[in-house]
Amino acid sequence: MLFPISDDDRGISGPCWVTHAILLANIVVFGWQVSHPAFTYGWSVIPAEITSGTDLVEPIQLEADGQRIEIPQVPGPRPIYITLLSSMFMHGGLGHIFGNMLYLWIFGNNVEHRFGHVRFLLFYLASGLAATAAQLAIWPNSIVPNLGASGAISGVLGAYIVLFPRNRVNVIVFYHVVSIPAFMVIGLWAVTQFMHGFGSIAMTHQTDGVGVAYMAHVGGFVAGVVVAGLVRLNMKSEPDSMIFRQYRRDDRVVRWW
Repeated sequence: MLFPISDDDRGISGPCWVTHAILLANIVVFGWQVSHPAFTYGWSVIPAEITSGTDLVEPIQLEADGQRIEIPQVPGPRPIYITLLSSMFMHGGLGHIFGNMLYLWIFGNNVEHRFGHVRFLLFYLASGLAATAAQLAIWPNSIVPNLGASGAISGVLGAYIVLFPRNRVNVIVFYHVVSIPAFMVIGLWAVTQFMHGFGSIAMTHQTDGVGVAYMAHVGGFVAGVVVAGLVRLNMKSEPDSMIFRQYRRDDRVVRWW
């Protein structure tokens, strides 16, 4: 499996305020989760709460893989739909937040420079909502908490592969660092998400969506591809940006668009 560690950012010299702010927000919220465990169950997305509009407050028994699991439930925000946004900044552990923030750090800045700060923020949140909608469509009655920035970041990856398919990404492969085009790195990631996502549809109802929310990744990625494609098609001329200036300065840069 390819493990990305950086991309070619030589043409970017300005700050990516929104990307940095999202990174900081995720870290701060995760710190709050660690010190206040009940917060995770109250403010993460529970599909059954969203589809019914009712806040679940009592523990619920669930059977998964032949075992009985108790899912804690605590009071959430009012209205409960606020969890659609709050869950985007929450994570289930150090590995979860590290992986998500690494991908956001690598790929978010280029997309932010292309979209602009405000539009990138709106795009990021919209991708997260699209990701949750995809997960809700598959498991509308699940009582398992859904949380994480994965869906929104999947949208960033979808936009990146449309806007910067030939950008070089440095990845670790068998203890070696190699540089390969973004469409290969993100494309391979996308294929695995689609395979796992549609494979999860075949799961029995007894599992109730326990595990990685792959359909959220698929939903976020598709949203990113569609939005970036529409932006690109409706862009009459290349907007002025750090990246565009680099294109004009360096004839060696290969442009896809």
